[in-house]
Amino acid sequence: MDSELADIAVTLYTGSPADFVAARDRRADDVEDADLAARIRALKKPSVAAWVVNVFAHERSSQLGEALQLAEELREAQEDLDARALAQLGRDRRALTSRLAADAAGLAEARGQRITASTREAVQQTISAAFFDPTAAAAVASARLVRELEPAGTFADIVDSIVGGGAPGTPSVAAKPLDEVKARRERRDAERAFREAEKTHHDAAREAAAADRALRDAVVKIEDLTRREQDLEADLAKVRREAERVRGDAEKAETEQEVRTQRVRESEQDLRTAQKALDRLTGR
Repeated sequence: MDSELADIAVTLYTGSPADFVAARDRRADDVEDADLAARIRALKKPSVAAWVVNVFAHERSSQLGEALQLAEELREAQEDLDARALAQLGRDRRALTSRLAADAAGLAEARGQRITASTREAVQQTISAAFFDPTAAAAVASARLVRELEPAGTFADIVDSIVGGGAPGTPSVAAKPLDEVKARRERRDAERAFREAEKTHHDAAREAAAADRALRDAVVKIEDLTRREQDLEADLAKVRREAERVRGDAEKAETEQEVRTQRVRESEQDLRTAQKALDRLTGR
């Protein structure tokens, strides 16, 4: 990136939007380098929303830098958050975006620029895009935006078309002390490890409770089946004794039946003999 061109672009993109073309051409006329002059003349006039963001990025670079640093940390942290925490993060991000957009609009109005509701919305959308995409963050921080940005967009492949004066570098933000960054990362890792250990413990306790319930149910069933087995064995013994008794009675009845049958045969023989004797005496 040509630093001289970038510096000139910042001056032009944060100056009066109405005077942009004239100021650009005058600046091109003032430089002796023909190539640089041509590149200055190629700078496109920014939209009103882009100009508002440029003014804010230039005059409140520290405030914007802190917000972009926070947004980067939130992007890193959100993968460890649950649904409720993510929802709160979204609300906090929208509130911060709205506040920064209001501050940017205030700066622009202080310069005499009328800011419509649609322009304010475009400013807010552009800052929101910077919160979600690192390339957009660099573009916003450069103070050389040509047009507003969409939050859902990706900008790595089109950065030259959204920033004038060359691709922007990494946003300049106040670096946090290394030990603080390390401590925050270690704390986040420790919190994640604690949540994982807590979940593992919860799952193990739930499974142990389920196994304990299953064991108690099995013991109760075994006791019930043992009682039923004992009752059935007692009934079976009783049935066997009764069957043995009945078989004895059947054997006695069979013997008695044979004796009675024999007596019937003998009495029939006696009856025939007596009948014959009677017939002889009666002359039959």
